[in-house]
Amino acid sequence: MPKYLISFNDGDMKFPESDLPAVGAAAHAVMSDAIDQGVWVFGGGFRGYSPRVVDADGMVSNGPLRISDVYLGGFCVVNVADDEQANSWAARFAEACRCPQEVRLFLEDKEQERMLAEKNEKNEKNEKN
Repeated sequence: MPKYLISFNDGDMKFPESDLPAVGAAAHAVMSDAIDQGVWVFGGGFRGYSPRVVDADGMVSNGPLRISDVYLGGFCVVNVADDEQANSWAARFAEACRCPQEVRLFLEDKEQERMLAEKNEKNEKNEKN
């Protein structure tokens, strides 16, 4: 099944700091439903902005890769059948987080799927032994 990134930019959430617990509870309620329905893959939010850039040789420097006025505030990945379902989840998160959500379809990667299936198969065999 296709995977979708649902995200919002830092600063998009416009509400008083005192509302943060209610917003968090609302977002966790949608997350819980996504988990129960088996579509949740992973997600999280960010506080602040202090990215690091790691080069191929392992050299670490202060980021970002490219300076931008916009940076990610939070995201989740869902595994759903189509755009319509992804948009439906995005609408629920938009309501919970009190801000619009961007929806992006991940490229299909058959090799990744093969590697994960192989690893899962190996783990299942080890658990039986």
